[in-house]
Amino acid sequence: MTEIERVRHSCAHVLATAILRIWPAAQFAAGPPVENGFYYDLELDHHISPPDFEQIEAEMRKVIKENQPFDRIVVSRNEAFELAKEGRLGALGPRAVPSKFKLDILRGIPEDEEISLYRNGDFTDLCAGPHVLRTGNIGAFKLTSIASAYYKGDSNNPQLQRVYGTAFKTRTELEQYFQQREEAKKRDHRKLGRELELFHIDDEVGLGLVLWKPKGAIIRKELQAFISEELRKQGYSEVFTPHIGKLALFRTSGHYPYYRESQFPPLIEPDTLARLAEEDCSCAELSNRLKGGEIDGYLLKPMNCPMHIKIYSSTPHSYRDLPIRLAEFGTVYRWEQSGELGGMTRVRGFTQDDAHIFCTEDQVATELQGCLELVLKVLGTLGMSSYRVRIGLRDTDSAKYVGTSAQWHRAEEALRETVKSIAIPCTEERGEAAFYGPKIDFVVKDVIGREWQLGTVQVDYNLPERFGLSYIAADNSPRRPVMIHRAPFGSLERFCGVLIEHFAGNFPLWLAPEQARVLPISARHEEYGRSILKLLLDRQIRATIDESSDKIGAKIRLAQLEKVPYMLVLGAREEQTGEIAVRSRKNGDEGAFSAPEFVERIQMEVKERQRD
Repeated sequence: MTEIERVRHSCAHVLATAILRIWPAAQFAAGPPVENGFYYDLELDHHISPPDFEQIEAEMRKVIKENQPFDRIVVSRNEAFELAKEGRLGALGPRAVPSKFKLDILRGIPEDEEISLYRNGDFTDLCAGPHVLRTGNIGAFKLTSIASAYYKGDSNNPQLQRVYGTAFKTRTELEQYFQQREEAKKRDHRKLGRELELFHIDDEVGLGLVLWKPKGAIIRKELQAFISEELRKQGYSEVFTPHIGKLALFRTSGHYPYYRESQFPPLIEPDTLARLAEEDCSCAELSNRLKGGEIDGYLLKPMNCPMHIKIYSSTPHSYRDLPIRLAEFGTVYRWEQSGELGGMTRVRGFTQDDAHIFCTEDQVATELQGCLELVLKVLGTLGMSSYRVRIGLRDTDSAKYVGTSAQWHRAEEALRETVKSIAIPCTEERGEAAFYGPKIDFVVKDVIGREWQLGTVQVDYNLPERFGLSYIAADNSPRRPVMIHRAPFGSLERFCGVLIEHFAGNFPLWLAPEQARVLPISARHEEYGRSILKLLLDRQIRATIDESSDKIGAKIRLAQLEKVPYMLVLGAREEQTGEIAVRSRKNGDEGAFSAPEFVERIQMEVKERQRD
């Protein structure tokens, strides 16, 4: 546990102490540190609400001022049981009612196991720790919210109140955190996506299924055009594959058994369904027969790789053909729980800028380097300069991975050597590999400090083995190719959600859905405005015209709210001189330009991205 986690875990105990001083009947369950804070679950007749926070926080400050030591006490399970029966755990000393949630936790612990307790002042609870030395070491804290949560996350159990808070070592850090939270609210891609009309998620279409509106579609198409241009330079071939495939295909790849719990149910052919109905096949039996492979069906594809493998295997290959690089903007589907969905960053249907490289083992290092350089090109072009690289390795204690130890060793070493060769600082994390191979993830930190896993590169010796892929080597013997999976954006939905927040909706000119807006001062200048609009559209500049009856100040404010990079104000003087009064989102009034000058300026600004 990190130092700040110890501070927050200790603050959770201070929260419980304060609540019990105010409401002695409270029954406490769990109280762990979590990302950016802590919480405690409790059962209490009084419904705690934000207006109660001031009273609770005042009592917490008293506990901190008392500078109570955190003392660890080790007892037997039977001793802990007696304390819980006397109401002493999760409480301030003995009370008339047992500590029921602590009793339930203790029942799941072996009888011969020692139990760790922590005590600060009169409060004692089941806790493995660690904590800070004394309550006075906690620093600055604040309660943040209240929610409901089922005990142990099970809807069959009692519903508890969950009080959230956060703590930092200093008041300055606490204030910075809340400033970041406010900035995060302003940048929330769900809010900006609605205000800027970029995307929509509709209950009648389905949660987690994104409808790209015209402006959002422009951003997506520009990103796709950008990466497609880079792929052409690197010798990729674009392919298209269907959204569903036979269940047997995904059994062979291993995706169906591995991802079975996070997939949409298989689709069964109508003739097969009719036959099963005649047999009075129950749902349970149907599930078992599907799982066992007795019945085939179709699956909404969770991954594109089995389809690309089949394209590779459809033609015999010589070593001279390799590497073969197949790329696709392929849409895949995953069954995410409703509570895990979030705008564009966690969805049920998403499109990957997916590619698979089939190469010889001697070519792996060069191909990996090209993949990493492509991800770096993407991040550099978009100004995402703060990121870390994570090498996801196999957890040797887990049974979820396929393939031999030798294959895994070769793949992991290939990733390590490639990262070293381009001098990217990295960390290694066991258990973060894909089930078929290790991977490199680019974890990007946005402008307010949050981390997002975006681009990924993976080395795979296993799927070529499972599908029996081969090529003919120089000595005319069949050899097994190595497969590299890579997606610089990852999911286009997630990437765009992160981009919206990264830029706070102020997209660079080449990505902006609307690059310029023509603003005639009055109706008599609209004809001139339409001629300027036509010129812009003819030169492939994304532009619109505001012909509303609003005053020019209101038109400018609206364009600023909608984050349009350039506003072109046209009045009598501009019409007489054939010029444009230019206002930019960044600099405000920039003076008068001739129409050709302005067109050249925009075109040069867009080309700067291409030269980066």
